[in-house]
Amino acid sequence: MPFDPADSAFLDDPYPTFSALRALGPVHEHPMLGMPVAVSHAACSEVLRGRSLGRIWADAQPAAEFPTFNLLHRNSLLEREGEPHDRLRTLVAGAFNRGHTARLEPAVSALADRLVAELAVQVRHTGSADLMAGVAHVLPVEVIAELLGLPESVRPRLRGWSTAIVAMYEPDPDGRRRARSETASAEFVDALREVIAHRREHPGDDLMSDLVAADLDAERRGGAPVSTDELVGTAALLLMAGHEATVNVIGNGVLALLRHRAQWQRLVADPGLSATAVEELIRFDPPLQLFERTALRDTTVAGHGVPAGTKVAALLGAAAHDPQIFDDPAELDVGRRRNPHLGFGAGVHYCLGAPLARLEVAAVLDALRRRLPGMVLAAPPRRRPDFVMRGLRDLRLAT
Repeated sequence: MPFDPADSAFLDDPYPTFSALRALGPVHEHPMLGMPVAVSHAACSEVLRGRSLGRIWADAQPAAEFPTFNLLHRNSLLEREGEPHDRLRTLVAGAFNRGHTARLEPAVSALADRLVAELAVQVRHTGSADLMAGVAHVLPVEVIAELLGLPESVRPRLRGWSTAIVAMYEPDPDGRRRARSETASAEFVDALREVIAHRREHPGDDLMSDLVAADLDAERRGGAPVSTDELVGTAALLLMAGHEATVNVIGNGVLALLRHRAQWQRLVADPGLSATAVEELIRFDPPLQLFERTALRDTTVAGHGVPAGTKVAALLGAAAHDPQIFDDPAELDVGRRRNPHLGFGAGVHYCLGAPLARLEVAAVLDALRRRLPGMVLAAPPRRRPDFVMRGLRDLRLAT
């Protein structure tokens, strides 16, 4: 029973379909996606952690039409395995470990509070306001821009670049989306090259400066240097992963809370539940629904044969609702204690920016709890017509 990833009814609520698939088996061939898909938590964990599986980048075709999109991904930490992956991941992890998340915490909390305060004013004056436009899309872009030390002249374009580039991750994007993705990639690469060149001469208190400095230090010690293209690919990954995931956790998560009113009231009454609430929102309606890897040699996933060179997908939304792992998975529980969700991935590609994403979501929830505790839906939300990156077009709130 393969699902149609473009079907609006499926996109509105894919979880009953995932449940039916799990009842039939942990892995299924999916002709429309062109690969087997894992639907149980155990099978998805195998896909994410399996040593016989890896990320093998294949250029978007025709390659001549996507030179910059392919450059970004060919040099991305996410699309590498082995020594190239380990070298880049060590560089990025070392830069993050210099305290950038802690450095940004006061600014993130202040920005979330200001954005939600402005949203609350709009609700009072006009009757409703869109959480996505006013908060969810604004906060992550500003945080990533601050993290990387990007100039003010670039920041207004970051959201558009990210949205256009990740549209290529959906199954069978149309020609317009493909063209926009390449244009956005080219503009973003040009901007990042300028930032990197500037940071080589004028380092600052930001992640990009730390990446450049760590690269120079590695060269002095005789290690393998990191190319400008690799730095560009790393910065682009931080934007796309950091922006898209946080936007959609905020949107999907607040919608879930409003549809499970008792859980929102529980969080309002007990702010100490913030940490478990963030994890539960990531689990309940994950922002990333599918993650692919490729068989490096003939292998199996949950007993299902995967020949060498075959892509296989972990359906993270299906894993998140597996009753073998989660008690009452269809129920939202902001106090859930046992919550080994896969929303940030697992294994060698576990998301390095997870602590920052958690900080951002918690800051928004705290601001909403204080400034709009009585919020309700002002209109039915519109969902984006995307499967891989699951999110909302708008989420209008009222009181």
